[in-house]
Amino acid sequence: MTARQPAEWAKHSATWTAFPSHAELWQEDLEPAQAEVAAMVRAIATGERVELLVANDEAAAAARALLGDANVRLHHYGFGDIWLRDTGPLFMASPHGAAAAGFRFNGWGGKYDLPGDAGVAAFIAAECKLPLARHGWVLEGGAIDVDGTGLVVTTEQCLLNPNRNPKMDRHEVESHLRRDLGLDRVLWLGQGLMNDHTDGHVDNLARFVAPGRLALPVAAGSDDPNKDVFDDAWDRAREFGLDIVPVPSPGKVEVDGRIVPASHMNFYIANAVVVVPLYGNASDEDAVKAIADYFPDRQVVGHRADHILTGGGSFHCITQQQPK
Repeated sequence: MTARQPAEWAKHSATWTAFPSHAELWQEDLEPAQAEVAAMVRAIATGERVELLVANDEAAAAARALLGDANVRLHHYGFGDIWLRDTGPLFMASPHGAAAAGFRFNGWGGKYDLPGDAGVAAFIAAECKLPLARHGWVLEGGAIDVDGTGLVVTTEQCLLNPNRNPKMDRHEVESHLRRDLGLDRVLWLGQGLMNDHTDGHVDNLARFVAPGRLALPVAAGSDDPNKDVFDDAWDRAREFGLDIVPVPSPGKVEVDGRIVPASHMNFYIANAVVVVPLYGNASDEDAVKAIADYFPDRQVVGHRADHILTGGGSFHCITQQQPK
């Protein structure tokens, strides 16, 4: 078997995440976002250790106050922001043991170039005492989702975007996914969510819940801003031959008159729990129930993620699983 990233539901030895640390980035959302991250961390820590990056002493003190005696270990590192799914390494498993893969990070196509982010993958790999394979092309962890069998889902909007790898076409991207991550089958979806500054990361749109089984959103109504995106994703997944299961969409969510990429699909699968982002609307309860049907061996919990979303993502975007 080649080295590849295990499915997220495979047993973890730990979860890596980061604590909102920079007041200049989060402004009035800093403390509420810290509280939301802490609630997620406490839930995950019921079944595994959480490795938490803190960028400064103030953030470390806030984290300790919110987390108490939870199974959490703090790591001081001057990262730019908390999106470890994209800046951290992808953990790999192979017959020769565990390893980590690091990719070139260019601030989501040059939009957010923050000091410290480019070094996160190497720092985490070193803390884990794992070899880091460095790859020279741009790939963020949130741009792909895998089922552990060599199947990956992604979007054309992100992986074929000229702001990532302008000299790579679809065939070259697929070749690199096969060579570097052991992924030999690719489901290409089209666009991601409206106003997603990651250029359509798939972890807001489509998630594997079992081998060959893909969860996709169902539009909240005709005014759902992503209805056409969802319909196209369903069509492509059906044509690919996957077993598709539905999850409600939160529909149209606005902040200061702007539609934001709110999605229940940005859930994180931990050893004991699945943590689902909620936004205080009618779909919250139904989304938790739907996702619970797909993970009968775990407690599925919903937590508010409104303030994390102001930074551009949610629970899956800020976590990275370290396989056991």
